[in-house]
Amino acid sequence: MTPQETMNSAPLLPYIHTIRSEAVVLDNDLALLYGVETGSFNRAIKRNASRFPNDFAFRLTDAEWEALRCQIGILKTGRGQHRKYLPWVFIEHGALMAASLLNSERAVAMSVYVVRAFVKMRRELLADATLEARVSKIDKTLLSHDAALRDLYAKLRPLLLPPSEPPKRRIGFHRKEDEA
Repeated sequence: MTPQETMNSAPLLPYIHTIRSEAVVLDNDLALLYGVETGSFNRAIKRNASRFPNDFAFRLTDAEWEALRCQIGILKTGRGQHRKYLPWVFIEHGALMAASLLNSERAVAMSVYVVRAFVKMRRELLADATLEARVSKIDKTLLSHDAALRDLYAKLRPLLLPPSEPPKRRIGFHRKEDEA
């Protein structure tokens, strides 16, 4: 399968997960994209560990792996069941560094694909953040308008009530002492 066929048949965005507030790709998904076995991919990573600091790649904890398995639907009887070690996950820069290790035409093509997928995801997150900021600003404006309208209504309400009737004069003769 050519890199172009892979790009058209298997979009990368479903392979990007959020762990520790980072967008990451699992080692077996990167190995599949780069056209190598997961074991040989991980051995290449281990041989070049100095190229992968913790902000490029890290190994999942048991809890993170279980949560991710539940999130993406990997059952105990399916893909990932017989993993001897916890998987590595790669942040965008780590995925590109891994492509540079493999040094194949497919790895180069896929590294461009990976960058585009991360850029697309970043744009979507930025658009969501921008939209959220606008909604927040509109909400604040509406709250201030609401308070101003309540104040205006409180001031207008007495003017809208019918005027009170003047006291009726009593019929007959009254002394001033009675009126007081």
